[in-house]
Amino acid sequence: MLRGVDVSPYQSSAYDTSGLSFVFIKATEGHSYVNPKLTAQTKTAREAGCVVGFYHFLWPGNITAQAEYFVGRTPEKAGDLLAVDWETTGDGTHASNAEKDGFIRAVKQLRPHNRVVLYTNRDFWLTIDTTSYAGDGLWIADYVTAGKPRIQASWRFHQYSSDPVDKDVANFASTAALRTWASGG
Repeated sequence: MLRGVDVSPYQSSAYDTSGLSFVFIKATEGHSYVNPKLTAQTKTAREAGCVVGFYHFLWPGNITAQAEYFVGRTPEKAGDLLAVDWETTGDGTHASNAEKDGFIRAVKQLRPHNRVVLYTNRDFWLTIDTTSYAGDGLWIADYVTAGKPRIQASWRFHQYSSDPVDKDVANFASTAALRTWASGG
């Protein structure tokens, strides 16, 4: 299992990258928010030699506009990963299954050379999701033993802790294997 983290504006731009193979960085939310630390947090990950991913926190409505907003504000670099964060919003709503699926498809159309994955928590995956569509891979949040999420589905990434930062593992044999997959191989 490879180790990684995901960061947002709540974390420092100089986060610890020791022993990490990958980093996911919050890029955007809805169609009006951009992480003010995006550039600096990306620089930290790239300087550490990590595979870099960017995620968009999905809100209901305006799915095409959100997809365009997301890809328009993230670096366009081969081998970077793109992800949709599908969970309950700050106002207690969530995008529908059709909106989640539509967003993934729109991002894949806008960035056909990047892998696009779904981030969601175990409860959403088991009780809200009805399509099991995760684009190029599932990134599941379940705060249990690293690499042992309590789901039957195949997964690529597992967020297993949020203390003191969101910690993740990736289901790849090596960083080279992750890089090959992220690059479309």
